[in-house]
Amino acid sequence: MRSLKVSDVMWNHIEPVRCGTPLTKVVKTLLTNHVTGLPVVDDQRRVLGFVSEQDCIHSLLVSSYHCEGDPIVDDVMFRQPLTISPEMSVVDLAQNLGAGKPKVYPVVDHGKLVGIVTRTAILSELARTGCGLELPKYASADED
Repeated sequence: MRSLKVSDVMWNHIEPVRCGTPLTKVVKTLLTNHVTGLPVVDDQRRVLGFVSEQDCIHSLLVSSYHCEGDPIVDDVMFRQPLTISPEMSVVDLAQNLGAGKPKVYPVVDHGKLVGIVTRTAILSELARTGCGLELPKYASADED
């Protein structure tokens, strides 16, 4: 368990959000992938920000109420997201998780996004490998 790295549990199949993306498209991406947030990247996959469900809810509510059209991700994204290395230990990351911390971390290698890791993925891996815990039949360490 000590040698398990973020790269072992991260997702690298989710396409990140690009700057300029309409928020309605961001929401569809979040819902389709069952994640609470995603990194926002430029054309070179450098992480420029992070957008969460909460950011989208507030912005879409305000824009709908005032009939202001479709906002874009740049208007609502958090511009200083916490990122982690694919070489970071899963145990170290788990010890740093807590209230107010992100539920989704962008994984960055050499300045470029290579994946994301979720709290759910960390929890699933800890349950799978630690203390003889048994996952219920409907849960899997491969799901988020």
